[in-house]
Amino acid sequence: MDFTHSNDQSLLNFYESVRRQVEADKSLGNRFRFVGDTAKQYAERLREEIERRRLRFTPIDWPR
Repeated sequence: MDFTHSNDQSLLNFYESVRRQVEADKSLGNRFRFVGDTAKQYAERLREEIERRRLRFTPIDWPR
């Protein structure tokens, strides 16, 4: 995934969307697992780009 042409706000919105899905999973006791490994990899790539650009964001607290 190449996010170099995405604007800052789009990156933050994409990442926040995944973070909200993870929080929804946790609130439901991880019974439905909306977020799997593919989404985790996607979020990791987004996080790398966000950090590269030195943007402020709330990290995802992944369930264990």
